Amino acid sequence: MNDKGLLMIISGFSGTGKGTVVNRLLEKYGDFYALSISATTRNPREGEVHGREYFFKTTAEFEAMIADGELIEYARYVDNYYGTPKTYVEERLEEGCNVILEIEIQGALKVKKIFPEAVLIFLFPPSVEELETRLKTRGTETLDIIHERMARACKEIDSAYDYDYVVINDTVENCTDTIHGIINTEKLKVSRQKDFIKKLQDDLKGHYC
Repeated sequence: MNDKGLLMIISGFSGTGKGTVVNRLLEKYGDFYALSISATTRNPREGEVHGREYFFKTTAEFEAMIADGELIEYARYVDNYYGTPKTYVEERLEEGCNVILEIEIQGALKVKKIFPEAVLIFLFPPSVEELETRLKTRGTETLDIIHERMARACKEIDSAYDYDYVVINDTVENCTDTIHGIINTEKLKVSRQKDFIKKLQDDLKGHYC
């Protein structure tokens, strides 16, 4: 069978629970998944380690990575760069790891152009009411910020049609198992198993045809 890993991208509205679901995938299925590590020009926070949370770069180093085409996608937020190193992702895929990218919609569509075989998963809340409740429950945003996030969701939902799958995060466990099932099914597609099929085909022809 094809042992190469599969690239999966998880996106969704703020408050949908993307980070929680990704962490559960990593906890529950261990080495089956690898979380892509981003590069950034922001300073490390207390306890963060280079190569674990982020690859910490100077602005000059990051801009050199952009110029050399070393990033799959990148963006600038609050005077700092953030991006996905291409080499790290490609190496994990060759090792057989299924690489998870938890990124915004714009970045996800850029990655799809570079890795057309990538699987795009859009995470949804069970309802608009539940999304608003989750944002309020976090206790980290003002009502004005929550309203801004809900308004942003109005625009982002149109991009769901560009994704391969929609998964509803009703509970973390159900959502995690659904995504894991999608990845297992995707890995068995004929388009991903051509080398395996060809080998059996050649063996059959060499001995029995």
